[in-house]
Amino acid sequence: MKNLLLLLSATALMYSCDHRAQTNTAVPYGDRLFADAGDINQQVPDVENIPLIEDQKNYKLSAVVEGLTNPWGMDWLPNGDLLITEKEGKLYRYDGTTLHEIANVPPVYVRGQGGLMDVLVHPDFSNNKKLFISYASTAGGGDGGNTSIASAILHNDQLTDLQVLYKAGPNTKKGQHFGSRFAWGNDDKLYFSIGERGERDVNPQDITRDGGKIYRINENGSIPQDNPFVGIPDAIEAAYTYGNRNPQGLLKHPVTGDIIAHEHGPRGGDEINIIKSGVNYGWPVISYGINYSGTAFTEITKKEGMAQPLYYWEPSIAPSGFAVINNKDYKDWNGNFLVGSLKFQYLEMLYLDEDKVVKREKLADQIGRVRNVKIGPDGHIYIGVEGKGIYKIHR
Repeated sequence: MKNLLLLLSATALMYSCDHRAQTNTAVPYGDRLFADAGDINQQVPDVENIPLIEDQKNYKLSAVVEGLTNPWGMDWLPNGDLLITEKEGKLYRYDGTTLHEIANVPPVYVRGQGGLMDVLVHPDFSNNKKLFISYASTAGGGDGGNTSIASAILHNDQLTDLQVLYKAGPNTKKGQHFGSRFAWGNDDKLYFSIGERGERDVNPQDITRDGGKIYRINENGSIPQDNPFVGIPDAIEAAYTYGNRNPQGLLKHPVTGDIIAHEHGPRGGDEINIIKSGVNYGWPVISYGINYSGTAFTEITKKEGMAQPLYYWEPSIAPSGFAVINNKDYKDWNGNFLVGSLKFQYLEMLYLDEDKVVKREKLADQIGRVRNVKIGPDGHIYIGVEGKGIYKIHR
């Protein structure tokens, strides 16, 4: 059945691409299925009856690194040193006492939400010294920039052998929705997100255009042949999903191995989604949000062939950073989701019963704009706060 659907989709796409060439208009792909029906969640989440618990302050909060401007990404080296990206274009290594700036970071296009974003240490770093960075770049010509994914070797606090693995296009001067987070799958593939770059009605529903997608590549930048759009004329073959808005949270679940993302909605409609091959997550055809002006851009929240989120927020919390607690020392917190809130300046903890959110709780309320949250190698929670630095939460 899946092969038949792909064959029918490819035929329709060939016609659509020809038609687009004649009319020079974007073609929506929302009515075509690239995933098995069982991969598309159609269960509408119950969010109205989920209580939000105020900060109980039943934990300890301690500063780890202070004096940072916008700690966008962080990850740990095997020796326990912490790598931190600053959006303005600086990469640091923190050895427990001192920040060391890493040299040879590539030129970064700093505009709006774009800059130096995430960092991911290769699982085999002890042998290959490789890491990955995502950043806004002007490479590729034209005005403005777009999201770039690169690998590099870290040696003596310098990046060497920088290899651009993926560069989204076209460049644009728009300052919104660059993405961009990393996750390393159990399949040894690199997953990353790129937002729809403010082109809501063009990019996310068109698989021949970058933006508004979760991507999946091999560590050398080549395309896995089991990616869902491989072999479809003009398709972005690195894309793994589409119909995403601006995912600034992406992780591999430490127990199930699922790749899970959250993304910004507009005014309402922030979402959490389990990421599955070829699935259309609906933006902007379906949404639980409205325009920032208060007007509606869609009348529907559900459509066949488009996935429902695992959870959504109303109002929007402006989520950034994503983690799952996997440490029994956290007691009843163990297994919960953690999401930073830029808008309301706290860390949100989501309690789950199987695949349903049943309770929400504030942590570190009013600490500032929580840009990132990660679980460290010690099993503890670390948060990056704009204008402050990195903090540790432990019980």
